Amino acid sequence: MTGMTTRAFDRIASGLYLEGLAVDRARGVIWYSDVIGGGIHGVTPDGTPAGSFNAGRMWTGGVMLNHDGAVLSSGEGGIMWNDPAKGRSGWLIDTLDGAPVNGINEMVPDGAGGIFFGTNDIEMVIKGEATRPTELWRLTADREAIKLAEGIGFTNGLAYDAARRRFYCNDTFHGTWVFDVADDLTLSNKTEFLAKEDVDGMALDAAGNLWITGFRSSFLTRVAPDGMLLDRVETPAGSITQLRFGGADMRDIFFNSVPADGGDTLKEGGEITARNSFLFRGRSDVPGLAIAPARFDLA
Repeated sequence: MTGMTTRAFDRIASGLYLEGLAVDRARGVIWYSDVIGGGIHGVTPDGTPAGSFNAGRMWTGGVMLNHDGAVLSSGEGGIMWNDPAKGRSGWLIDTLDGAPVNGINEMVPDGAGGIFFGTNDIEMVIKGEATRPTELWRLTADREAIKLAEGIGFTNGLAYDAARRRFYCNDTFHGTWVFDVADDLTLSNKTEFLAKEDVDGMALDAAGNLWITGFRSSFLTRVAPDGMLLDRVETPAGSITQLRFGGADMRDIFFNSVPADGGDTLKEGGEITARNSFLFRGRSDVPGLAIAPARFDLA
């Protein structure tokens, strides 16, 4: 990777521990969550505030868009939706297998109107205790929940490469898994794609290369579809939780940063009180892959 230096990044928002991230191309807004400070917040690419909601809700790990402009946000209790224009909100899903949802972390569209998502053990995260294994699920456009994989240490960033029929999942303290995707969108052939003990968020560029963040890493790890490591992208951040591409040419890059020891502080049940977490904007030499909205009927 060339042409991307620390001088190319600008801070456009701040908080206690920024995590979930989505680029709302229709509104020209970047939505981000603060898992400690609470809420979903919006800014324009130049950092102008563009509204907030769910102020009292903590532990939102994933944010994405629905086709009608509603913002989907994961976390404790399941996945919520909010319509920023009308002030309406509700639960997209709050039970799995008939039981209340403990927690849901990241989400990505499945290409058929629904989403893939990973569970997480928010109960133990809040207590600062060892978490129990987590699972991968698919929620169809008709809101049928289908379990796809289990026994994953801690699901985190997700990406679906529909062109290559591959699904990626970060397992926070282990590395990145890759699965084959069948015609019915079930997953098989779980294989280790990257061994790295702090994987967090991820995104795909237009060439199918995977960009991976790390909650102890100030750089973006880039891996080609064949598993070859590419030049990493250095940043001025302490550590990075999530990244997304945007802009008219999909070469704007947005990522959330946290202090270098922030992730380990949360893991150990410590308290974070300083606003040293930032949303950065920069430019990439290559375009990213656009993340399509889900197509749930929320009426």
